[in-house]
Amino acid sequence: MPEVALVGKTNVGKSTLFSALTMLPVKIEPRPFTTIKPNVGIAYLKVKCVCREFSVKDNPRNSICRDGMRYIPVKVIDLAGLIPGAHEGKGLGNKFLDEMREADGIIHVVDASGSTDAEGRPCPPGSHDPLLDVQVIEREVHLWILGMLKQDWAKLARSVEHGKLKTDEVLASRLSGLKISLKHVREVLEELDLKERRLGTWSEDDLTAFVKHLFERAKPFVIAANKCDIPESVENVKRLKEAYGDDVVIPCSAEAELALRRAAERGLIEYTPGDSTFKIVNREKLTREQLRALEVIKQRVLDVWGSTGVQEVLNVMYFKRLNMIPVYPVADPDSLTDTEGNVLPDVYLVPRGTTARELAYMIHTELGESFVYAVDARRKVRLGEDSVLKENDVISIVAAKRSKRK
Repeated sequence: MPEVALVGKTNVGKSTLFSALTMLPVKIEPRPFTTIKPNVGIAYLKVKCVCREFSVKDNPRNSICRDGMRYIPVKVIDLAGLIPGAHEGKGLGNKFLDEMREADGIIHVVDASGSTDAEGRPCPPGSHDPLLDVQVIEREVHLWILGMLKQDWAKLARSVEHGKLKTDEVLASRLSGLKISLKHVREVLEELDLKERRLGTWSEDDLTAFVKHLFERAKPFVIAANKCDIPESVENVKRLKEAYGDDVVIPCSAEAELALRRAAERGLIEYTPGDSTFKIVNREKLTREQLRALEVIKQRVLDVWGSTGVQEVLNVMYFKRLNMIPVYPVADPDSLTDTEGNVLPDVYLVPRGTTARELAYMIHTELGESFVYAVDARRKVRLGEDSVLKENDVISIVAAKRSKRK
């Protein structure tokens, strides 16, 4: 299961966003270093299920289907707050950076209202620039990776130049603990025209550019522009989008989303994550303060931004930045069931470009090894092993029967 990490300086709402995504009880206080150990939880991507297209009643095993929407579980990690100098071990820097190694993607949580200073202390809204916070996080991570890469750099360069090692392989090996692959390294070397350059001739700028591009490719990021309910955030969200792009910056209010989910859990309102509105179920059960709070959420968040943005942050991370697609493997392409009769039982998140045989290996190694062909349940056609899967494909894998060993 791919996993993403929530990162950011202290006191920007990371723990609140984590709670809103996972509904797990974590300690939420407006002070630095509230999160000391990483919180790990399960959040859910929200996609349109194929059950209604096929006019079937599904009974999922690895996910949830409600009202024609499929909720796909993914792992989310809330890391300790980051401060300037983290790569030198300041604050909880070493711990933070080490725990980030396994993440496939990064969600930068920033205070879009500018109401927390560089150290995470409260300050008047609009008095701090959130763009600086994004730059600090990027700089700290880049310097950390650069430090790893430069260890014994001269010796490393000589080994390559003497023909003992290949440039791409040695760089990938040095950074493999960060989930940086040989493919990532080769792509960036090609992109920066460093493929044919001897390591000994690389300048400091070459190294810095290599690390920057490599990290962005290996661990794509989304910026969660939090606290968008505060008026000062409007202009800052615009500036963030201009700097990083509309598909990267998502305005959100973790506090509003958490309040709505908790109210829905208690049966006070009808609300589904990602919706643009909510419905009060029983007004008499709500206090005057609660009614006022809901009205504020409607006026300052839903009416302004269209949603709280929390569900969108997660969906954009996985489907646009990590470029994943959902596919539905089944045993029987006609009944859309598994071997136990469950209808559309599973949905797999796979990288765009995944082939039919690669899906078979994801399901089970033996299924991949004995792959014969696949069947597209929608079109009722056979697919070869190199056929590339498409979003929301319903696929049946046909494998050769293996004789039992005596």
